[in-house]
Amino acid sequence: MQNRLNSHLLVLLATLLIAGSFIASQKLSGVIDPISLTLCRFVFASLILAPFILIQKKYRTKVLATLPRGMIIGLFYSAYFIGLFKALESTTALNTGTLYTLVPLLTAIFAIFFLKQKINFMQFGIYLIGIVGTCIVVFKGDLELFYNFKLNQGDTIFLFAIFSMTLYAISTKLFHKKDDELIVLVFTTLLSGIIWMFLAVVFMDIALEWYKITGNLLFHMLYLIVGATLFSVYLYQQASINIGPKKVMAYVYLNPAAIALLLYLLEGQMIDIKALIGIFISTIATVLLLLKD
Repeated sequence: MQNRLNSHLLVLLATLLIAGSFIASQKLSGVIDPISLTLCRFVFASLILAPFILIQKKYRTKVLATLPRGMIIGLFYSAYFIGLFKALESTTALNTGTLYTLVPLLTAIFAIFFLKQKINFMQFGIYLIGIVGTCIVVFKGDLELFYNFKLNQGDTIFLFAIFSMTLYAISTKLFHKKDDELIVLVFTTLLSGIIWMFLAVVFMDIALEWYKITGNLLFHMLYLIVGATLFSVYLYQQASINIGPKKVMAYVYLNPAAIALLLYLLEGQMIDIKALIGIFISTIATVLLLLKD
């Protein structure tokens, strides 16, 4: 019981860290290509973690055995970012934010086939309520924005990206073995991310331009490397192993609330009453999903 409670606290912390990554990423937006930015996150997060792995024999000896599974997990994780950034070339943040609300429901559906878990009619309804609540926040309660929502080529690409995110969540549980060292699995996932993102940089002919990250931007980059990459990957994988990807992904509906809270605490930004209603609905949906087996 205590272990499960701790896992939920880990996901809450990870949700806050990811929410902070949206704010940090906004500060870095337009400085360098986002795929190059993601590669930078993976490279330096791996470099920070590497000494802890290489110094201790019990970790070092498991790297090669864990790497094949880490490569698969890292492929799905990297494919999400590649799909997201490619999609944003021909769609909007509004559209991607809307489509991302499908991730918890898709994770529950995938868990039926890969993890032999079940989803009943009531749970399906709660997922739909969560989608509605999050969409209210995304569309800022503006029905006109909702009516004008249309799928385009970029949205099709992003659908591929959210399938990848779903498979990432599933694979962290599916490929975990009892004798695994989680820190090694995280390390191999990040190493895999470097490989896949580097291939994306090469094939898409993207300039790295990391030298442009200077001054205050370094602090935002450091947050993305340590908080939003190193810690969040560890926290999500630990929680997925303990409580399963369905419950972990249910916290996606709390993302708008977490972002709004951080914007208020850090920048004093107030949130519209309509968005607050959406956040309340999403929060209720999350709590209900977590209470269900």
